Amino acid sequence: MKIFLVDFEYSAPEGFMPRPICMVAREYFSGETVRYWLWDCPPKDCPIPTGPDVLYVAYLASAELGCHLALGWQMPVHVLDLYAEYRWMISGRRPFAGYSLLGALQSFGLGGMPAVEKSSMRELAIRGGPYSCEEQQLLLKYCESDVIALTQLLHCMLPHLNLALAVIRGRYMSAVAKVERTGVPIDYALLNAIQARWRELMLGLVEKMDRDYGVYEGTTFKTERWAKWCSAAGICWPKLPSGELDLKRETFRKMGVLHPQVLPMYELRTTLAELRINKLAVGPDQRNRYLVGAFGTKTGRNAPSSTKSIFGLSRWIRHLIKPREGMALAYIDWCQQELGIAALLSGDRVMQEVYNSHDPYLAFASLAGAVPKTATKGSHPRERGIYKVASLAVLMGMGTEALGEATGTSGAMGARLLSQHKEKFSKFWEWSDGQVDRATMGETLQSNYGWQLHPEMDGPTTFRNFGLQANGAEMLRIAAMAITERGISLCALVHDALLIEAPLDEIDAVVADVKACMASASRAVLGGFELDTEAYVIRWPNRFCDERGAKMWETVMELLGANDSPAPV
Repeated sequence: MKIFLVDFEYSAPEGFMPRPICMVAREYFSGETVRYWLWDCPPKDCPIPTGPDVLYVAYLASAELGCHLALGWQMPVHVLDLYAEYRWMISGRRPFAGYSLLGALQSFGLGGMPAVEKSSMRELAIRGGPYSCEEQQLLLKYCESDVIALTQLLHCMLPHLNLALAVIRGRYMSAVAKVERTGVPIDYALLNAIQARWRELMLGLVEKMDRDYGVYEGTTFKTERWAKWCSAAGICWPKLPSGELDLKRETFRKMGVLHPQVLPMYELRTTLAELRINKLAVGPDQRNRYLVGAFGTKTGRNAPSSTKSIFGLSRWIRHLIKPREGMALAYIDWCQQELGIAALLSGDRVMQEVYNSHDPYLAFASLAGAVPKTATKGSHPRERGIYKVASLAVLMGMGTEALGEATGTSGAMGARLLSQHKEKFSKFWEWSDGQVDRATMGETLQSNYGWQLHPEMDGPTTFRNFGLQANGAEMLRIAAMAITERGISLCALVHDALLIEAPLDEIDAVVADVKACMASASRAVLGGFELDTEAYVIRWPNRFCDERGAKMWETVMELLGANDSPAPV
């Protein structure tokens, strides 16, 4: 087998698809090196072999693979991404000097191009052409220096790698490149209208949204007024150890689950705090493109930018997602993914039965005697909300006081909920405690597909949660690979969900295919245990609708004088 180490330089302003500038590739064993200038007249076919007898090595390979897509070149069969493997190697440890190629080199005692020089070369590439002969030579030399550095890094990393699992992660980076190229279709005209009147809209939003609450003075949130409103609404709001109200964004989000009337205030506070809609990365083809942030967390989850991705902003802004004429979108997610993973990994039969019920949260509440077996989401919304928050919170090791605050009750109720969970799901707690014990003793934790966590910087909460998140990440990766390799247009990866695109007359069949891929991925990760999925389809001319941000969106449209509300789901 041949091993080619590859690097591209390319220009890609935010939201744009990349335009390759040059490429350098070096064969690991022979040292043979090829250099190609691509900006003006790229070759029709990839100048290096990419078949099953070749290992294609890069650092953050989605960038190189994105250049293949831009050039219409064949994608390599086997990819080894040293960025992904470096993240895997040090997961749970403090990086020596960050996660860049230079940081990885330094962690192995290797040198590289000085950061200042790399920065100037990146700026030259980002600028785009035309390039002088001197600039062409500088960029090719810079590109080759990264290939030389990759060769050194591969030599140091190879003894530590599990290549069978590493090439699966590399295969995922091919899927990531396709996702980053596809992007999310945006109602660009409406985005421009919102951006042009942003500050005016903020003042109008406060005036309209605060009418039912009376907690703002201008654009300033008044804590004492919020306390008064909560008291009148019969809501026990969580407090900080100091006795002050806990006004963190996450607290508002959790309380919104229990008290839907809190959600508009959550969206308003989030929107006013962000002021980031102008940073949304949208290209000239009116698609939101951003780096997926593959393997960006210690659990292997993606970590995209919270300002450049439409899924990182307030939920009402997601209403800007709109399919093109003749097209449809589908947002498909796993139902209660973390609960299902916990039930399988722990071997807790009771939890598995609860997961497979029509409503796991009501099933838990019924087991605990809090609601009758005939209870529905409509008949017992508050109890369902409490047991929903509790079901998710305890999976991550939340204690009694925090659980009481998270459910908007009290420490006593938190203790009761925790006791009920431990009683009903004893097998899960035996497994979860075992995870903590193993990590505390210094054992490295691993997902079913080999993502690992070195227990050097974290504590019990992370140890309990690792298996759920890491296996959820594996599930998403396997599904994304299968979906993109079927030629399905995958627009975005969102934690435990996918956004796909297809023609109107094909969307139902494509959704069925994607759901089958997701079901297969769950079985692959969980040894045959299948997680349910649900799909929300958006057909042109409708737009994406998130009910948690619907009131805010309607208010924005009213202020704009627009009549473009989404059709009901």
